[in-house]
Amino acid sequence: MENKMTTAPEPAASPYLLDNAGREAPARFAALSAMFDPGTFRHLKERGIAPGWRCWEVGGGGGSIATWLARRVGPTGRVLVTDIDPRFLETLKVPNLEVRRHNIVTDPLPEETFDLIHARLVLVHLPQWETVLQRLISVLNPGGWLLDEEFDSHSLPPAPAVSPGEVLLKTHTAMARLMADRGFERRYGRLLFTRLRALGLTEVGAEARMFMVQSCSAGAALLRANYEQLHGTLIDSGYITEQEFSQDMACLDDPSFMMPSSIMWAAWGRRRADFQRNR
Repeated sequence: MENKMTTAPEPAASPYLLDNAGREAPARFAALSAMFDPGTFRHLKERGIAPGWRCWEVGGGGGSIATWLARRVGPTGRVLVTDIDPRFLETLKVPNLEVRRHNIVTDPLPEETFDLIHARLVLVHLPQWETVLQRLISVLNPGGWLLDEEFDSHSLPPAPAVSPGEVLLKTHTAMARLMADRGFERRYGRLLFTRLRALGLTEVGAEARMFMVQSCSAGAALLRANYEQLHGTLIDSGYITEQEFSQDMACLDDPSFMMPSSIMWAAWGRRRADFQRNR
């Protein structure tokens, strides 16, 4: 099967604060891959992914997970990878992988069904996340797996009073305020386990992982990319001053810098045979 890119009209605007059009996107994808791909691959392996499976990677971003999936399912399997802005997926040259431009909230669901669907840091951006979860489950094969990985950036913030040496950057607080004001559920990753149970999935499980971020690490690179992409919005909206922003950027290079990352929750479950498809 040839790799192909399904075209569609360009989206009018991305709903994501950190969209793929930003020049910081490649640095963000590289940092996310370095931090979280090993854990994602482990969770996918534990779901039993094997040659011949049909998989859907939702919000493929830089393509590292989709490429791994395609190699794992082999020539008898198939991987669909979608993104609202697939500019970083168009260069993937993997025979059993198809790239489509797709908005998971508004566009029709694929006609086919899947043995496994995976998303990472997609639904946390969507006010319609509950509906999206139901849509994803509806195109799973009976017994198929849904694996979703999302941040909880609220439950365990940096706390210098509790852990001396941790730094709570003003830019980080400003970004949290911006997300809250835009309607983000910053605890979303923590809520996944309960939601998958409530939606009737079986064999539901969840795991959380996080890192202590320090200078010259992938975590610091991720913070820098996110802060820089939101720089204009944070300044123009009065969440932070230019001087405070510059001080925080310098802090990321300080060898003594330390700060816990957001919690990455992975939650998974299997579709029952009687789940009703919702297009």
